[in-house]
Amino acid sequence: MRNLLNFLLKHDHWLLFIFLEVVSFTLLFRFNNYQGSVFFTSANYVTGVVCEMAGNVTSYFGLRRVNRDLMMRNVQLELEAQRLKSLLYHYEKDSTQVALVNRYLEDTYSVIPARVVNNSIVRTDNYLTIDKGEADSVYAEMGVVCGTGVVGIVYQASAHYAVVLSVLNSKSSISCKIKRTDYFGVLKWEGGSSQYAYLRDIPRHSEFSLGDTVVTSGHSAVFPEGIPVGTVDDMSDSHDGLSYLLKIRLFTDFARLNDVSVIGFQGAAEQANLEKSIK
Repeated sequence: MRNLLNFLLKHDHWLLFIFLEVVSFTLLFRFNNYQGSVFFTSANYVTGVVCEMAGNVTSYFGLRRVNRDLMMRNVQLELEAQRLKSLLYHYEKDSTQVALVNRYLEDTYSVIPARVVNNSIVRTDNYLTIDKGEADSVYAEMGVVCGTGVVGIVYQASAHYAVVLSVLNSKSSISCKIKRTDYFGVLKWEGGSSQYAYLRDIPRHSEFSLGDTVVTSGHSAVFPEGIPVGTVDDMSDSHDGLSYLLKIRLFTDFARLNDVSVIGFQGAAEQANLEKSIK
């Protein structure tokens, strides 16, 4: 209390000046119509600007959650659309079969949202780490996607984290196909730009055009059919001249990767065990 009194006494002239200024402005704006209108107009403008800035800040911090929700919805819709396309081929206009297909989708695939906590794109063998692991039902050999396309395959998982073998890895090999014509090959990354990979082993008699969309083929237990991969940007002959080598511009921007989803196929273990038994 004594310190407060000492402060007031020490700066009494400044306090008196501020008080008189407040009184002067109050009398000026209250009893003069023109000055009053200018004041309220300016005050409303300043208030509007402040509210707009506050709203922008709030919206910015809310974008992460919105983007994650949209990404999850995109992945789920892509899975649903591709599965419906294949299963409804024989059951058009049959509402009972539509319900059965929807139930089949829920029982066949699980989608687990995750966030990228570490990522690399400039090495020969690139990996990324996500914040979900075995405690969240994430295991090795599960596919990882984002809202725009394929990301990679889970390589190892601990209780709460998992390391993902990125598409940008020399060891990565994903079965993909031309969406329009169904001719398939193997997607490999050969280093260089993170925006491009190559689709190998495309038959010489296959049909495709520059700009065609490439999707996952569904010929494995990792990725379901129809997950977007990229578009055909260029073509050349393979090294042995027996097939085509297609340059694919990837949909996934690995340099800005934040939110992903892990896709679990319920029958993956059974399929893998059966295939191993005949090798």
